Amino acid sequence: MVHTYEVLVDIKEFADLKNNTCQSGTTRYEIDAESKHKADSMALLQARSDHPKGTEYDVRVTRLLK
Repeated sequence: MVHTYEVLVDIKEFADLKNNTCQSGTTRYEIDAESKHKADSMALLQARSDHPKGTEYDVRVTRLLK
């Protein structure tokens, strides 16, 4: 059975490897998946696609929506 999960991904992007300045933020996704583990993996793939310059991704499934 497929459920909709709310997944938050904290993303850290460094402007330059020589410079320690970075931007960080959180992106919210609603993922349709069969399990929390699959929702976690799908959100990570989506975050990497949306933020290709990201260097750190912290994914957490926060709640079941449907």
